[in-house]
Amino acid sequence: MTPVTAVVLAGSRPGGDPFAKAHGTDLKALIPVGGMPMVRRPVEALLASADIGRIRVLAQQPERIREALPGDPRVSVEQSGETIAATLEAFCFDPSVEWPILVTTADHALLTSEMIADFLAESGGAEVAIGVVTREALLKRLPQTQRTWLKFRGGAYSGANLFLLGSPKILSILEVWRSSEQNRKKAWRMLLTLGFFGFLGAILRLRTLKQTLDRIGRKLGLDIHAVELSDPLAAVDVDKPADHELVTAIIEGRA
Repeated sequence: MTPVTAVVLAGSRPGGDPFAKAHGTDLKALIPVGGMPMVRRPVEALLASADIGRIRVLAQQPERIREALPGDPRVSVEQSGETIAATLEAFCFDPSVEWPILVTTADHALLTSEMIADFLAESGGAEVAIGVVTREALLKRLPQTQRTWLKFRGGAYSGANLFLLGSPKILSILEVWRSSEQNRKKAWRMLLTLGFFGFLGAILRLRTLKQTLDRIGRKLGLDIHAVELSDPLAAVDVDKPADHELVTAIIEGRA
């Protein structure tokens, strides 16, 4: 298998982050989790993966993030853009990028090499693959957890902060992402990219997740797969104080 380039998004929210400040830093990626800076955990999981080649961490303050990471020559820390979409778009246009690309986030503190192997094995050569966890699996493992669920006919899912970008063809979807990011509080505008009947089907839950992604893929000219990960902890990131407590308890074997 061709080594996969890993991208870790370690940017910060504009205007300061109260969550980070509560933990003694101004950068979310540097919040301590289980005795180490949060960003170090997914990077170490990527380093332990036999499928991953180069690891490129993107951040607005790369020099500070670099200090928190292992000194492995496969890891580089680079300047990011102002938004996720702008960062990825610039990255994908970079002629030095080697495809395919696995994208994850600095707050994926429970990421493991086993999750990575599972995700890549089930991506099936898709041009875009999106990691998800079913509500049933996650609630069986963590009955009290609070997540954002995407509901479709046949089930509800939570994102796992794992994305595979298979080739430069995905630049078309990044354009959609950028326009959606500007209107992210108006979810119906994003759904309208499916067309009227796709929009109606999503609202009424007439379509499965696969049917919805197939429709988006046809519109964009891309093969898009959802990958259901076997480890439900893949859907647990560190985005708020309750997540921090939960992830710390899991790492320490208390949950």
